[in-house]
Amino acid sequence: MKKIIALALSAILLLGLLAGCQSSEEGPGKNTYGLTTLKEGYLTVLTSPDYAPYEFYALDADGNPSLAGFDMELAQYIADYLGLTLEVIPMSFNGIVGEMAANGADLAMAGLSPDPDRETAMDFSDIYYAGKQAFVTVESKASQFTDLASTNNASFSIAAQTGTIQMDLAAEFSPNAQFVSLPKATDIIAELVSGKLDGAYVEWDVAEAYKQNYPELTIVCEVPYEADGNVIGVAKGNADLLKYVNEALNKCVDEGTFATYVANALELAAGDNYQGLLDDEGNIPVETTAAAE
Repeated sequence: MKKIIALALSAILLLGLLAGCQSSEEGPGKNTYGLTTLKEGYLTVLTSPDYAPYEFYALDADGNPSLAGFDMELAQYIADYLGLTLEVIPMSFNGIVGEMAANGADLAMAGLSPDPDRETAMDFSDIYYAGKQAFVTVESKASQFTDLASTNNASFSIAAQTGTIQMDLAAEFSPNAQFVSLPKATDIIAELVSGKLDGAYVEWDVAEAYKQNYPELTIVCEVPYEADGNVIGVAKGNADLLKYVNEALNKCVDEGTFATYVANALELAAGDNYQGLLDDEGNIPVETTAAAE
């Protein structure tokens, strides 16, 4: 994994982000609206921190990771609005739908698109961010892809992240290609850069964030997708929680605060960061650190 030295501005933004965060050590919140949540006084949120600028780990000057990204700042905003203490549970993206179906959390915030297949597991908030989809490759292979139709070739190895709508897009636009499903966006980018893959379907802003550290990465084109943008997954049937989550996120967007979160996340994603799950002690896994050196 390539790493670059964090910009001074990024460090300032990170300090500001962390200063506003609550931890479960503070105890339960006042629960302003008397909401029923998984854990009384807490807002439990699932995320998959391998998806900058949505959610990832920003590293401080000593290499210590802290959750960052505009989904994470929005989660804190919503928790504060509801009078609840935020608890974030990082996990692999392909496990989020199952965990929500099993009532394992109040919210899922992981760059979710409102895919109808997910509605049996969770309710959807209002759209809060109009993300786009992209097909990406590396500069050395860019001449092979003149448009989206050119990706549909049996000689190409094309990837998408497991459990995402990008898998559906790959099946739709590149059905004849050799399809590779990988659990993390970081795995996809690493294999692209190393030459093991020819191309991949990735969310547009995620691709832009990775380009900061991997300048050889190239966005070939936008991929048509009928959904309007990203939503928050809300515990199925919890109508009161859904109502106040929508109220909070719409206020956050309308007042311009969310736009600031996006700008912060893009700045931090261009700095020193880690995308993936931490080990049991809350550290970057040793094998990942070793591979980066």
